Amino acid sequence: MNATAPAPANESARSARYAQIVRLSRKSEWQIDRDLLQERQFDFSRKFLPDGLSHVDMLAFLTESDARLLSQIQGRTYAYIFGLVERFISAKMLDQSRAHALDDQHALEALVRFTNDEIKHQELFRRMEVMIGAQMRLGYRQMANPSDVARAVLGASTWAVLALTCHIELFVQSHYAESIVKTADLCPLFKDVFMYHWKDESQHVVLDELEWRDEHEKLTSAQRDQAVDDLIGLVAAVDGILQAQSLADAEYFIRSAARQYSDSEIAHIQSVILGAYRWQYIVSGVRHPHFSKLLTAMTTPEQMARIQAALAPILTA
Repeated sequence: MNATAPAPANESARSARYAQIVRLSRKSEWQIDRDLLQERQFDFSRKFLPDGLSHVDMLAFLTESDARLLSQIQGRTYAYIFGLVERFISAKMLDQSRAHALDDQHALEALVRFTNDEIKHQELFRRMEVMIGAQMRLGYRQMANPSDVARAVLGASTWAVLALTCHIELFVQSHYAESIVKTADLCPLFKDVFMYHWKDESQHVVLDELEWRDEHEKLTSAQRDQAVDDLIGLVAAVDGILQAQSLADAEYFIRSAARQYSDSEIAHIQSVILGAYRWQYIVSGVRHPHFSKLLTAMTTPEQMARIQAALAPILTA
């Protein structure tokens, strides 16, 4: 009797949302070589990241060629960091799919497709690193191992990991729509990479929210409180990675630049790169209106105060 009873209205609506994501995913599915790379190369006569993300325009003393070089170094890191975070996102979404395996098949397929997309993105970003690295001076360093980071992140509560994932995939939307697509003189292939990336993530962020809300409803007040602490810890860990990578990228830039820079200029370069990376991977997501709305709805005023206090040094730096 129960097996044939109609699903509650809210369950039917949720299943319909997952089904819609599956339909969109099938319709927009793309392949790295067939649709994107097509034997194209990156154009090193142009910037990769727009100034709105790289903050290169804050370094007025750079030569034109060095400003372009710094945007390319940051673009290289932009792809690397996305590949890094997608290692734990794909693993978490694979875990989430198991909860639906014997239940809602629309949800199962949506999350499996999500996982496949993230694995595809990781392959794309690895290939970008090879392609870009072949055209740039030796000595560029990636300061965190994706698998090590994923193991550490996945040790946190599911609520915190889903919150961080939602935060990441919301700022993907704003980066592309508000900055990358609007900058005409960027490398065409670099722009196209993040157009295709944006297409997938615009679907993923809906799933992030559904899964995060579900997880929230399962937790006790004490578990939610611990989850907030986990989220604070994850953001601090992300900032630690950004600090290390920004310093490595500044050093690489100084070695590769067309001219020498003074100690005070180097200090300014280091500060701007760190500020750019914090903006890209923390601040732009925290300040995203939808993420702010979601986080506020799923935390108490006291918990929000803890989060804001933890973020204050980053937001005001």
